[in-house]
Amino acid sequence: MSALDTRSLVVVAAGVSEPSSTRLLADRLAAAVDRHLRDAGIQPRIETIEVRPLAHDLASHVLAGFAPPALQTALDAVQAADGVVAVTPIFSASYSGLFKLFFDLVDRDAFDGKPVLLAATGGTARHSLAIEHAMRPLFAYLKADSMPTGVFAATQDWGTGAVAMEGGLIGRIDRAAKQLAVAMAARPTSAPVDPFADPVPFTDLLPRSS
Repeated sequence: MSALDTRSLVVVAAGVSEPSSTRLLADRLAAAVDRHLRDAGIQPRIETIEVRPLAHDLASHVLAGFAPPALQTALDAVQAADGVVAVTPIFSASYSGLFKLFFDLVDRDAFDGKPVLLAATGGTARHSLAIEHAMRPLFAYLKADSMPTGVFAATQDWGTGAVAMEGGLIGRIDRAAKQLAVAMAARPTSAPVDPFADPVPFTDLLPRSS
């Protein structure tokens, strides 16, 4: 495997509780994407961003117009990623306010064509359509390449045999993770630009005599 066969994955978990089922789902999705990338001969670099500890920084950014260092680091990681897993709890049939605020502050152009896996957690399966009617339009507006399979995990999906059932949570995780891994693998890697790689010849900097 060459050094070029790498892809960066950033997992954004917007859970508000501790411990968080949102983080649990995010970790399972990250592990599944990791496995599918490795199966394709690609070395993944995975970073998980929890939005909850950044709540005060998000408010400061909105009020002051600039991001504190920890938030800026998180935003830069999302913008530079080859793929993103975005996971939110569902409240009142939509994503959480912290989730929306975080993605409001990401440079919109950075999402153009970026593969994104959409996932959510909720107390009941009645919230499962929030991925389609709330999350998908948000990332369509950002021009992201949202994966066809969204993953919703209700409370009853955890700790029961339903997790392992065909078509259950594990099956949805694996299917969505494979879609994201394939999309990430198809993206060309962008090497960092060296501003000194092609310097202007010294003679071109000299004033020309008339």
